[in-house]
Amino acid sequence: MDKSWISKDRDSLEFEIGVEEFLIFAEENCKDPKRIPCPCGRCVNFKKFSIKIIRGHIYDHGFSLGYVDWIWYEEKSTRSTRSSIGSTRPASDQPIEHFVASETVEVCEAAFNSGNYDKDSYDFQRFVVDAEQPLFEGSECTKLESVLKLHNWKARFRISDTAFTELLSSVGSILPKDNVLPPNAYEAKKTLSDLGLVYIKLHSCLNDCILYRGIHSDASQCPHCKLSRWKVRKNGQLRVNVPAKVMWYFPIIPRFKRLFKSPSTAELMTWHANQRINDDKMRHPADSPSWRNIDYRWPAFGSESRNIRLALSADGINPHTNGLVNRYTCCPVVLVTYNLPS
Repeated sequence: MDKSWISKDRDSLEFEIGVEEFLIFAEENCKDPKRIPCPCGRCVNFKKFSIKIIRGHIYDHGFSLGYVDWIWYEEKSTRSTRSSIGSTRPASDQPIEHFVASETVEVCEAAFNSGNYDKDSYDFQRFVVDAEQPLFEGSECTKLESVLKLHNWKARFRISDTAFTELLSSVGSILPKDNVLPPNAYEAKKTLSDLGLVYIKLHSCLNDCILYRGIHSDASQCPHCKLSRWKVRKNGQLRVNVPAKVMWYFPIIPRFKRLFKSPSTAELMTWHANQRINDDKMRHPADSPSWRNIDYRWPAFGSESRNIRLALSADGINPHTNGLVNRYTCCPVVLVTYNLPS
C-alpha cells in the first residue's frame, strides 16, 4: 500500500476531528447557536449561519487564513477567556487559496487589538457593524471593504473629494435600494476614522530646516533660511495660517504600547531573554556582539528584557508606486523590533 495515501488519510481525519471539536466549542460558547459567524475562507466571519451550514462551508472552503483565536463571537464568558483553537489551522494538504481571508478581517483585528476601543463602546460596535454589514442584501462585499477599495482608488488617481462624492452618488443609484454605501466623501471618511490611526500634523520649513514646534512653535519664519512659515500668493502676499509645508507624524509610543496589550505578543517581546537558545551560535540579533555591547554599556537598560530594541532604516522613496510622487515627498522610516523571534 502506498504510504502517501495513508499520510493523506491521517491528515484528513485530523482535520475532520478538529472541525468537529471547533463546532462543539462554538455551539457551547456562543450566545445564539443558530447564528454563529462562519469562519470559512469565503464568509470570513461576516455571515452568520447554523452549525450544520457552517460545517459544510468549512469542508468546502476551509478555515480563513490565520484563524486561530476566538475573537469574532459573543461568548457567554468574558473576552479574557477566549480560547485558541489550534485544530482550526488548515491541514497541510488543503489548497492555500481556500484559506484566503478578506483584508477587512485584519483591519478589524488590528483596530480591536490597538486598545483604542472597548468592545461594549458605541464606536467599536459601529465599526464592527460596518465590517460585517453586506453592501446590500446578498452581496459578498461588506460596507467597510467597499469603502477601503474606493478610498484606495481615490488616492491612487488623485481624485478630489467633489469628484469622489459624485462617484459615490452615481454608484449608489445603480446599486439596489437597500445598499449602505456612504452617499458622499464626508460620510466615507467618517467610516474609516474609526480605525484609530492617530496622526499629528506639524508645520515644517519649506527647506526642511526646522519643525515649528517647541521653541519655534510661534515663529513666523525659519531662523536659518528666513523663509516664511506661511504660503505666499502669486501677488507676493502671505496667506497667514496656511502653512507652506506640513509633516504628518504618526506617534510611535502608542504603537509600542499596543505590543504589550495582547498577552501573546507581550510574551514574544521577552522571547530573546526567556526562550532563545543560547549556544554561542548566531541565530538572532541578541547573539551579536553589538547587543552584548549595549547591555554592557547600559546595564540598567539591558537588565529589563521588556525594553524594546529597534533597528532603523530610512530611504527617500515612494513605497506605493501609485503616482503620488508628484504631490508628496514620502520618506518612510522603518523600525524593526528585535525583541521578537526571527
